[in-house]
Amino acid sequence: MTELTEVSDAELLRLDRQICFTVQAASRAFNGVYRTLLKDLGLTYPQYLVMLVLWEHGDLPVKQIGEYLRLDSGTLSPLLKRLETTGYVQRTRSAEDERSVTIRLTDTGAGLRDQALCVPRGIIEASDLSAAEAATLRALLVRVTGSLDAAVDTPGAAATAG
Repeated sequence: MTELTEVSDAELLRLDRQICFTVQAASRAFNGVYRTLLKDLGLTYPQYLVMLVLWEHGDLPVKQIGEYLRLDSGTLSPLLKRLETTGYVQRTRSAEDERSVTIRLTDTGAGLRDQALCVPRGIIEASDLSAAEAATLRALLVRVTGSLDAAVDTPGAAATAG
């Protein structure tokens, strides 16, 4: 791999050199496969992510679901309303704090988990990665995400990150 200092600034401006564009293109491709795999479950990809969190953690306040998914309540609320309309979740306002809403799976939503078991393998198969390669890619993306979050949280860090 070429060291960053050996590449000209003009070369770095090429679209095919942009990590962010490659990640975005991969994300769009993943979403297309997810759309196909999730069709029979009646879920969109963002709804599937909410269901994953609830299957893993059980009843949760909306705020905590948002933290897991890195989504704000303005984005999350319409998703949760649609999931409630489909009968997969139930929203309950907290008696102690009216601003807090807890989301819980209905029996139908909990039962959907068994139907979703094929989705992760379908994604790995469609990606043409081995399980080890998929794990390595995931680990690299987690590392990159952490580094980028730190660069945003540390003034001046983005200018020196490389």
